[in-house]
Amino acid sequence: MNMERYSRQLLFSPIQAAGQKKLADSTALIVGVGALGTVISNHLVRAGVGKVRIVDRDYVELSNLQRQMLFDEADVNEALPKAIAAKRKLEKINSDVVIEAFIENVSNENVDRLTDDVDVVLDGTDNFSTRFLLNDICFKKNIPFSYGGVVSSRGMTALFIPNETPCLRCFTKEGSESGQTCDTVGVIAPAVDMISSMEVIEVLKYLTGNKQHLRHTLKTVDFWYNQHYDMKFSQADPQCPTCQKKEYPAIQKKAQNSETVLCGRNTVQIHRNQSWDLAKIDSQLAKIMKTKRTPFLVKAQMDNEKTFVIFPDGRVLVQGTEDITKARTLYDRYIGS
Repeated sequence: MNMERYSRQLLFSPIQAAGQKKLADSTALIVGVGALGTVISNHLVRAGVGKVRIVDRDYVELSNLQRQMLFDEADVNEALPKAIAAKRKLEKINSDVVIEAFIENVSNENVDRLTDDVDVVLDGTDNFSTRFLLNDICFKKNIPFSYGGVVSSRGMTALFIPNETPCLRCFTKEGSESGQTCDTVGVIAPAVDMISSMEVIEVLKYLTGNKQHLRHTLKTVDFWYNQHYDMKFSQADPQCPTCQKKEYPAIQKKAQNSETVLCGRNTVQIHRNQSWDLAKIDSQLAKIMKTKRTPFLVKAQMDNEKTFVIFPDGRVLVQGTEDITKARTLYDRYIGS
């Protein structure tokens, strides 16, 4: 490890050489490398966290570039999966750090594997179903969970630590979310940067052994209208199924339906339990559609409104509709089982 790289960080008295060594020996999992995740991963890699594991199911689109700081127009033109594009950028930033990239949809079928041997999990997702799953697996496996979410100019963040703090479910119940997303009400990039940075600051405190300086609040901020609120951690909800009853409902759920509406994306995701041969599916669809194949996916444009994006792990995004029946009909008609 080249300590000159971290010279300014080493001068910061709460970190110094001992803290830097702890960072180098740490592994962080970032779920979602979009707006939040690109900022988070950039900070952690530059700070010298030894291993950074990134997981994302999506690919880079033009609308991402306004706020997803690791991506550029070349990534859009190549239709690169976000995990791969982020890995390539991060490896250029710091060759000391091991970057692991997974193009996967995090579910209760793979979340245990993805969280193996990590010291902290950071939230870069865009939906609460995944956040509740991460919350549950972290509290089951005794891993700190850094929660963060941003929409419009508003953001929330907290670091939840098993056996020390309440968990996400103590503050937010399933089904109580507003339903607003960046794709329905927009978002400004500085709000994303601020919340992501707050996530990372708390994680750096934790990983370097400065737990006495942790904030211990659920912080809510509206950066446009200058509203700030800290909800102090109190006693956990005695009926909480995760941190108190240890039932972990998100993990115990049966496998979700193979069709999922991606909120605010005008997209339905269809997931089968077999992998796709990208060359074969490209050859099949190229006869009737305009296709583009990369090492990571096949993009097939059916018309001006509908597009298929096929990933080798068995997922297909049907873009241009939120109607599951219509998406399934198109899938069955053109792709098959």
